[in-house]
Amino acid sequence: MTTHTAALLCGTEAALNDYQTQMAAAIAAVADWLRADTLYTGGSVRQLQPQIDFCPTADGIGLPAALERAVSLFLHNSLNVHHRHSLAHLHCPTLIASQVAEVLINAANQSMDSWDQSPAASLMEIRLIDWLRQRLGYAAGDGGVFTSGGTQSNLMGLLLARDACVARHWQDETGAAWSVQQRGLPPDAASRLKFICSENAHFSVQKNLALLGLGFQAALCVPTDADGRIDINQLARTLADVAQQGQLAACVVATAGTTDAGAIDDIAAIRALTEQSHIWLHVDAAWGGALLFSPRHRHRLCGIDTADSVTLDFHKHFWHSISCGAFLLRRPEDFRQMHHVAEYLNSAYDELHQVPNLVAKSLQTTRRFDALKLWLAIEALGETAYGALIDHTLALAQTAAERLRQQAELELLLPPQLASVLFRVCPSACPPPLLDTLNQNVADELFARGQANIGVTRLHGRQALKLTLLNPNTGTADIDSLFAMVRAEAKRILPGLLDGSHRAAASR
Repeated sequence: MTTHTAALLCGTEAALNDYQTQMAAAIAAVADWLRADTLYTGGSVRQLQPQIDFCPTADGIGLPAALERAVSLFLHNSLNVHHRHSLAHLHCPTLIASQVAEVLINAANQSMDSWDQSPAASLMEIRLIDWLRQRLGYAAGDGGVFTSGGTQSNLMGLLLARDACVARHWQDETGAAWSVQQRGLPPDAASRLKFICSENAHFSVQKNLALLGLGFQAALCVPTDADGRIDINQLARTLADVAQQGQLAACVVATAGTTDAGAIDDIAAIRALTEQSHIWLHVDAAWGGALLFSPRHRHRLCGIDTADSVTLDFHKHFWHSISCGAFLLRRPEDFRQMHHVAEYLNSAYDELHQVPNLVAKSLQTTRRFDALKLWLAIEALGETAYGALIDHTLALAQTAAERLRQQAELELLLPPQLASVLFRVCPSACPPPLLDTLNQNVADELFARGQANIGVTRLHGRQALKLTLLNPNTGTADIDSLFAMVRAEAKRILPGLLDGSHRAAASR
């Protein structure tokens, strides 16, 4: 067997033995890395950058040596998202079930764009979509598809909303509904179509509108209330203004779980406004969608079952490895706006014989069978345990908030709504103009030294620190020690800030 064929995974005993040996070595390296229980050892950008050297050779160094280098360069210099002090982002530790599923997904290497590439996987994804629809409150059916995550799901919602609005309000020369897919946008559509969201909606709304050829100007951002939710009265006024100016509201995007505060818009109230004018309602539940599994908090998503489309994201509060998301569509027939036939993938013959080629529902052609991760975890853990994990992290956020209320020099900026806590360190000796710099430097220094990964954002014009408590293994003792680290780091940094000699850590 030649060298290049020996490197391939196949059914020969030699290949399978090599596969098992190298996989065992990789698993052992991961176990050692996790056993060390360190958050991060790579240091700042300036410290890490010189170490990242790519060294291809004509003859190669062999997989064992290459793996050893990858473990040294990548794994040992990676952020340990499973660590109890990794709390900066919606970047979760993963379930063991998800990691096990990855082995099967990678080895089988199924592509979800046609039945003959993914026979069992296609049927399993359809069954899981049907289960998610019913969990959401939709009718049973196959109106949905797995995606790479929230940004792609939001793009699909905006695209279908745009094309449905154009079809309803424009006609071609024959009097038929205008097809954006076939003809592009009508000449005046780009200036007339508006997409309305809160000022705290995910940035992918504007980003996706630019991709759709409408530009940022198509987004109208409505102010929020004190809790960070879209102001319903302001939304009503915005919709009225759009109509009065001769524009068209193609879509309202409700957010169920804003990135920083975890705020959940009043979906039922938004639906009451949008249905009066047949405006598409898309709910970005990339974070808050986890409440669908929580008996205690499910009611906070009231009205989500009336949305025209919904984004779910399983590599956040569902603890799955990246990437794993879903897009659900209330009326499956609305997929016709993006339907396209490629004879080698989803021919008319296949459609006639109800062969499930999922490429017709996806923006992707080649696509991984990421649905297996959720399938395996739900069957392994059960719905009750899943809900308990979610409820635990929400309760931990409330506990962290109570701890903050009791501590000097730390200020809770907003009561937790999901599993994020916004706060800042504010020593009495620090002049107010330096507080923003102090908080940024505290987060930078703790990360560069591998002590804690704390988020930094802005709330009401002030620099804030953020804990995103997605790790069910994080406990109150971990929270207390982290707050002590923050206070100690602020105390260490403050003298340098006061005399102007301190510089931010070069960790960004």
